[in-house]
Amino acid sequence: MRPSRRALLTATATATATAALAVPPTAPTAPTAPTATTSHGNPLRTGFEQLRASGYAALQGRRVGVVTNPTGVTIGGPSRSSEAESGGVRHIVDVMHADPGVDLVAVFGPEHGFRGTAQAGGSEGRYDDPATGLPVYDTYLKSGKPLADVFTASGVDTVVFDIQDVGARFYTYIWTLYDCMEAAQLAGKRFVVLDRPNPVTGRAAQGPVLHKEFATFVGRQPIAQAHGMTVAELARLFNGEFLAAPVELTTVLMPGWKRSDFYDASGLPWVPPSPNMPTADTALVYSGTCLFEGTNLSEGRGTTRPFELLGAEGIDGRWALEANRLNVPGVRFREAYFAPTFSKFQGKTIGGVQIHVHDRAAYDPVRTGIALLVTAKKVWSGFAWRSDNWIDKLTGSAGVRTMIDAGATADEVVASWQDELKAFRRIRKEYLLYG
Repeated sequence: MRPSRRALLTATATATATAALAVPPTAPTAPTAPTATTSHGNPLRTGFEQLRASGYAALQGRRVGVVTNPTGVTIGGPSRSSEAESGGVRHIVDVMHADPGVDLVAVFGPEHGFRGTAQAGGSEGRYDDPATGLPVYDTYLKSGKPLADVFTASGVDTVVFDIQDVGARFYTYIWTLYDCMEAAQLAGKRFVVLDRPNPVTGRAAQGPVLHKEFATFVGRQPIAQAHGMTVAELARLFNGEFLAAPVELTTVLMPGWKRSDFYDASGLPWVPPSPNMPTADTALVYSGTCLFEGTNLSEGRGTTRPFELLGAEGIDGRWALEANRLNVPGVRFREAYFAPTFSKFQGKTIGGVQIHVHDRAAYDPVRTGIALLVTAKKVWSGFAWRSDNWIDKLTGSAGVRTMIDAGATADEVVASWQDELKAFRRIRKEYLLYG
């Protein structure tokens, strides 16, 4: 990490963010930006709605490409385009393409694709979007110079990022953000991040911090497993701490959002960011129970409650009993039986638990995930880690796996990462943008 760069980069990011929000006197007349009403009564604008309200000031005179997926949607409202706008939830690419105030020339799709047609570990490839005719380029698993070459070939000079994150280090969209920032810097492009809420709040970072020797696409840099940041805050952190050279960064913020807000407080529509993230409740548990991807148990893929249902053949009600004995804050466990329609144990009826969060303020998803791993290993003789030790990539080191194998309790495992978590929280604090 390079602390000496923070002050300069923080000042630069703040200045560019402010510039993006301002409407210059010569800007064309912009519509009143649509807002959502939060549960605390404040109007909330996403980064895109704020950008649109400025008459796209940050994009004037620029050839624009957008990194996005189905979550890049408007709240609704009027448009300066000659086309009628329904007032419903529309994709920002469709809105920007129809607006003469934006020179939108390309779209870049991440994992699952721009329109979201691909399952986990897949993308849509290179094609022309039928709705707009725009060329869509595939960014999935591309980084460094190969991704910079994609940006160069597209003809853009400004790359815009607008994707809904879910708050977990191993959710790949934040590393798409990182890779695109790095590639934009290499290609000499400007980079604009349109902010959206962290759906599980931005109150605190939780869980182990990645060790660099375990870096993969589910964790490029040393941040906490549940990072407690928005994508704009992460972009500032990446620029100030991790990129070899900073990109020219503009962040467009969300007036009305509070760090304590869960997604249902935002008043925004939920669009699944990936096929196995159907609801905001899924995001609430995901940063803990995704750890079961590193085991031979089902993480609930192929059910209507992925990451809330966990299980395997041979597990019975003893797991729920053992997990409930730990009195994990904010959550209870129910004995459950289910038959996944795809993924692990496809078509077989298996036993396990369903997670029921009853106090979101007290709930710690990472502690819960560790408690479930410890108790699953205790009650089920068939428990095994994936043979490639994928759990180490998810947790960011070999520590969780080796401690559980040695018989450590959930509390002992959680205690093992507190020093590195405190160090990350100190760095994280310098890049936060909301109260």
